[in-house]
Amino acid sequence: MNLAATFPATASAHSAAHSSVDSSADNAAPRRHDPRALAALATRLFTAAGMDAGKAASVADLLLLTDMMGRGTHGLAQCPAYLDELVNGRMTGDGEPETVRDTGATVVWDGGYRPGLWLMQRALELGFERLPEHGVFSFAMRRSHHIGCLAAIAKQATDRGYYAMIASSGPHTKVVAPFGGKEGLFSPNPFAFAFPTSHFPVLVDTCASLTTVSMTRQKAAAGQPFEHAWLLDEHGQPTRDAAVMERSHDRGSLMLLGGEEAGHKGFGLALMVEALTQGLAGFGRRDAPTRWGANVWLQLIDPAAFAGSDEARAQMDFFVDRCHANAPVDPARPVRLPGEQASRNIAKHLRDGVSLPAPTVTALRAWAQRLGVDAAPVD
Repeated sequence: MNLAATFPATASAHSAAHSSVDSSADNAAPRRHDPRALAALATRLFTAAGMDAGKAASVADLLLLTDMMGRGTHGLAQCPAYLDELVNGRMTGDGEPETVRDTGATVVWDGGYRPGLWLMQRALELGFERLPEHGVFSFAMRRSHHIGCLAAIAKQATDRGYYAMIASSGPHTKVVAPFGGKEGLFSPNPFAFAFPTSHFPVLVDTCASLTTVSMTRQKAAAGQPFEHAWLLDEHGQPTRDAAVMERSHDRGSLMLLGGEEAGHKGFGLALMVEALTQGLAGFGRRDAPTRWGANVWLQLIDPAAFAGSDEARAQMDFFVDRCHANAPVDPARPVRLPGEQASRNIAKHLRDGVSLPAPTVTALRAWAQRLGVDAAPVD
């Protein structure tokens, strides 16, 4: 993915040579950086850590897009974890995925623990090539590395007028208990569905649990409780204490979507994701993998193969308009669709530059020093 190609209508007015962008005259304002300069830094870091240049650029661009959408936990904040995985041999930085099966309209890959964002970009490109013939492209993958923010991946499809469904699970991960249980059995099992409209892509990105592993780790590291009881302790009782997930013994679990009263709904979503990502990939918890990895489901749909692209867009434009026209509970907070704010955030960050949290900047500097890489624009 290329940032300039992805956002040609709103390309940044700042060149990559000028990495810092002043957001205001206020000295307390966060430092902002040119998006391309940040992507170039991440690419340099990944390449220095052993990732092929093309893979590094793809991963860096998608992480940056995630930040620009406003999903900071899955943006450049993931760089330190990815770099640690690379240098310790738990992420494969070179080579190609293995094709397990290919029927034309359906494909199964073994990713060999290669960078998940790059693998997903490759899968999307393959799907885009085949949609004119098949109308629907379905893809399953086992043994990918982390695929990041699902909405950022799905946006690549909506930008081309397609629908997208994405699901992911971690066969090694056991942090969410089944409804009625108290022992972690499966991963948060994120799921995304996206479609284009005339104004912005609708990007639904959710998971089977009420919160994520990344958010829980952030809260635990900061010593902060959750605002709501989104976790279960070792006894299966609701808690706001993120530290219950950091214990080596008597560990808690993430609460299912729907909570105590309606957690069966989150359980149902988790079961769907397990079936799509592990059943159809032919690899999963039954194989008892000893290392972390991701299994993935991707489906692309071309509306032209159904009632037509124009009809699909007209129907969904109408529905979006009806949502916006719906009387809000709070007049100051009108109805907003998922993906709407992300589009605004992208435009804002392209215009004003991207600011990063202090811990992310510190980590990027440390890795740049360790790998002997130019730390601009965060030096």
